[in-house]
Amino acid sequence: MRRQDFGELNAFMAVAEENSFTRAAAKLGTSQSTLSQTIRRLEARLGLRLLTRTTRSVAPTEAGERLLETLRPAFEGIDSKLAALTQLREKPAGTVRINATEQVAESVLWPALKRLLPDYPDLEVEITAESGLTDIVAGRYDAGVRLGELIDKDMIAVRIGPQLRMAAVASPSYFARKPPPRTPHDLAQHDCINLRLSTRGGLYAWEFEKDGRELRVRVEGALAFNGGRMMVTAALDGFGIAYVTDDFADHAIADGRLIRVLEDWSPPFAGYHLYYPSRRQLSPAFALVVDALRYRD
Repeated sequence: MRRQDFGELNAFMAVAEENSFTRAAAKLGTSQSTLSQTIRRLEARLGLRLLTRTTRSVAPTEAGERLLETLRPAFEGIDSKLAALTQLREKPAGTVRINATEQVAESVLWPALKRLLPDYPDLEVEITAESGLTDIVAGRYDAGVRLGELIDKDMIAVRIGPQLRMAAVASPSYFARKPPPRTPHDLAQHDCINLRLSTRGGLYAWEFEKDGRELRVRVEGALAFNGGRMMVTAALDGFGIAYVTDDFADHAIADGRLIRVLEDWSPPFAGYHLYYPSRRQLSPAFALVVDALRYRD
């Protein structure tokens, strides 16, 4: 195989995984026109159409899917070998890519990383903030961060934060208009701020538990968001009751801007965990980041 072939194949992988020439060009640090020419050259050399292009999207053809299945493990093996070479350096070096929500990136990842990075000038960390559940293997991330109960069993999970609890909260002005609910069933009489689950497409059914009794409540209201921040903002502005993990609302509860209700119906559960494939060979750089993020009571 010619050396230039590796560049063409890498370009194809980027477009196929991003489903976009624009995003792939930005990822590779090249122009969209240059990337398009590279793909056309690869297709011409193979005599196959690898990508289906429309005005709105780009997707692999059947031949493209087969090629992608061959390339992914091959390139992952190359990446692993290159990462292993950093062991020869005096200090760990390389890039670590993590997928997490924006809230976790700011409240958990950054506090640990800002202490770590000054001592390791050759270490690079790339964080992608997304609210939905992402396939970190397909996305070629080193790790992801989600709540412990949402992580697949075939992943290695490392606890990076304390236990969390759900918090039903609303502003004092809202409760001046309506009496606070005493049980989850009372939520039927309230304006509730819904959470749209971006991965699953539906609205989150609020989960409660007390004395071993579990309840899932479908609530109603005029507002729905796909993240906790806007839910809390709407609650602060008096538009109803939001149900979020307490790390979104603890400061506003502490200073009285939000009032917490149904607290006895929200027991603690596993907090944020860093997770990665069990078959992954840890590079020195990745192992360093994992240790820096590990939660210590």
